[in-house]
Amino acid sequence: MASTFKRIGILAHPLRPQTAPVAGEIAAYLGQRGVETWLHTRWEEDDVAADVQRAQLVVAIGGDGAMLRAARVCAPFSVPVLGVNMGQLGFLTEISSGAAWQQPLDAVLNGDYWIESRMMVHAQLLRDGTLVAAGDALNDVVISRGMAARTITLEMYIDRDWATTYNADALIIATATGSTAYALACGGPILPPELRNILIVPVAPHLSMERPIVLAEGATVEVLAPHDSSTDITLTLDGVMIGSVRPGDAVRIQASQHVSRFARLRERNYFYRSLLDRLEPRIPLRSRPARRLEGNG
Repeated sequence: MASTFKRIGILAHPLRPQTAPVAGEIAAYLGQRGVETWLHTRWEEDDVAADVQRAQLVVAIGGDGAMLRAARVCAPFSVPVLGVNMGQLGFLTEISSGAAWQQPLDAVLNGDYWIESRMMVHAQLLRDGTLVAAGDALNDVVISRGMAARTITLEMYIDRDWATTYNADALIIATATGSTAYALACGGPILPPELRNILIVPVAPHLSMERPIVLAEGATVEVLAPHDSSTDITLTLDGVMIGSVRPGDAVRIQASQHVSRFARLRERNYFYRSLLDRLEPRIPLRSRPARRLEGNG
């Protein structure tokens, strides 16, 4: 049967050498199916944009890190991503392992799939009104302290109105996708991936606002570092540092004009079962803890 796709790209996680052989196997198989392919095992996002632009689908091999990298580079060209899990969690991937890719890949090639769209956010680092750095994130934007073990002060504005001032280790501005990542570990709510909201979660806030805030898609969040700030502050997008926030700098976050697209084979309500299986794995305990601790007294 002829493939639905004529050109498919393959991105193996550049920091996981074990993904390269699987990438080669998939490339060879696609070639046998008459699909034009390209393959990168060592790559940076800017380096592969030209190839991604002419692909109809990109297969990302690795874990959630590979999916985040692939999603960011594919989103501007509306190219969907199909994930093969060779990482630890693989929450964003669709194919469960690098040893069981052929059957689900055949299903996608035969057109038996659907496309899931997920909102991204766009962040800008501004210094004296001048753009210093910018980028999109699928999971989250994190403004955090550097090496010093002390809190940072961050003024937050929503749609240009002052909302609150945080004293915390960090501030997470996440998408619904990112609500199950760092934000969840810090007490944030779980948002289903189809929601187009902006989630704000402080990390270890001290004598300041501690509750998460959920904003509408059209909101603009601006976070200012006070001019008298003396602590190093960093800005990361999906875990990748893009700049240092100096006293007086502003970080502006809003919904991105791009969305990430993923090729899915599971039912459209897969999210809740997938999430709960990870939060409460259905794996028997090898040894159950004793009902009571033995000891004196």
